Order: sequence, then C-alpha cells, then structure tokens
Amino acid sequence: MDASPAAQTSESYRISSDADVVRVRQSVRTLAVSAKLSLIDQTKLVTAVSELARNTLVHGGGGDVTIEVVSEGARPGVRVGFEDRGPGIEDVALALTDGWSSGTGLGLGLSGAKRLVDDFDLRTVPGSGTMVSVVKWSR
Repeated sequence: MDASPAAQTSESYRISSDADVVRVRQSVRTLAVSAKLSLIDQTKLVTAVSELARNTLVHGGGGDVTIEVVSEGARPGVRVGFEDRGPGIEDVALALTDGWSSGTGLGLGLSGAKRLVDDFDLRTVPGSGTMVSVVKWSR
C-alpha cells in the first residue's frame, strides 16, 4: 500500500478501567455506523475491538486507543489503534495461534480478532509494549 488511508474523524481515549472498554466499544459502533459499515461488519469490528481493548487493559496494564473513520478512495472504513506500555508479547506466533487464549478475554484471542477485520498490524517489543492497528472497510 502506497499511503495510509486518510482520516476523516478521530477520537482518542485512555483505557484504564472496564468502563473505558465499554466506552471504546460504543464509540467504535457509532463511527462504524457513520462509515456505513453493514450490521454484520459493525458487529465483527466491535467484537474484535472488545478483545483488543480488554487485552490492552488486562495484559498491557492500560493504554491508549484512537478510533478513526478513514477512506481509501471512495471506500470508507474504521481504523482502531491500540497502544500500551506493558510487558509486550514474548511469543507473537503463539499469541496469533488459533484457539490460544490467556483465558481472561472473550476467548477469541488475537487470531480471532485478526480474522474479524480486514487489516491487522501488530508490533510488540518485549518489555516495552504493544501496538495493534485494525481496519474494517465498508463493502
């Protein structure tokens, strides 16, 4: 891809409690509606974001999220980026293995979240934190 999709609307939040996870889900749903994602795609994105927000809180010790309505040409979508300064992920391959979960989330794990979105980017440095960015595009 030559360039990142252009952001049209952007919201940022701190994730430090269960209430913040709920607020992030609600904001993602609102922006997914405004980006004209289908109900099925809204549900997939909100489900993936729920898992990632919970991971940010539980495993990363909290962090930040940015939610953006983006476009690539005439195609709208929603991009959600998470960043924490937690311990990072020691074994990314294991964390992305289907069916693997730490046992504290929704049971989707990172691989489940990845399957629910169109674009998935994970960057982690053990001891320094993790960044995950996902995009769901309108069909």
